[in-house]
Amino acid sequence: MLAKKEHVSETPATQFLRKNKAEFSEHPYAYEEHGGTAVSARELGVDEHHVIKTLVMQDEAAKPLIVLMHGDRKVSTKNLARQIGCKSIEPCKPEIAQKHSGYMVGGTSPFGTKKVMPIYVERAILDLPTIYINGGRRGYLVGISPALLQSLLQARAVECALEE
Repeated sequence: MLAKKEHVSETPATQFLRKNKAEFSEHPYAYEEHGGTAVSARELGVDEHHVIKTLVMQDEAAKPLIVLMHGDRKVSTKNLARQIGCKSIEPCKPEIAQKHSGYMVGGTSPFGTKKVMPIYVERAILDLPTIYINGGRRGYLVGISPALLQSLLQARAVECALEE
């Protein structure tokens, strides 16, 4: 008997990807509260370095921005601020991040956000063959070519990763 493929309903992220004729694979998994990328990497059987976090942050003027980072790394907000010409960068509070992105924290995708924000991507992510990034819902990643981050989102490469 064939295993039934789990149906995944559309999200603003998948609508955006389809509208832009982007190739992606769908990867639903059992979401665990506060499990982060370690859980999704384990559930998908992939290296956590290839699972990309979508982080909504803000500068000193409270202007939002998105940072895409390896699942097994942290963002050096000091290095990021220096590279993008800001005084400071800090993570948004969950309710503020949700207001900017339109997604629940834990299900934030850089695709199809409510508000258009500048997007920064850790440079080494662009060298990976495939990345797994949130598809707009908790427990749902999409597999894409990292080149799509620049072609569809005009993501700017930065170097601000810190070991976890």
